[in-house]
Amino acid sequence: MDSKLLELLVCPVTKGPLRLDRERNELISRSARLAYPIRDGIPILLENEARPLSDDELAAAA
Repeated sequence: MDSKLLELLVCPVTKGPLRLDRERNELISRSARLAYPIRDGIPILLENEARPLSDDELAAAA
């Protein structure tokens, strides 16, 4: 994912920053506790497509 695009994207729920998890191919919103998938290089920033993050995942993403 292009770093300039990542700087422009925000969480649709909280409007907070997103962090790229390259290993899982997801965008992480710590404030919303959600992980948004990236499919075929396209971030899917829909709340109903995101998966909730566990406490362990949030701690690892810090």
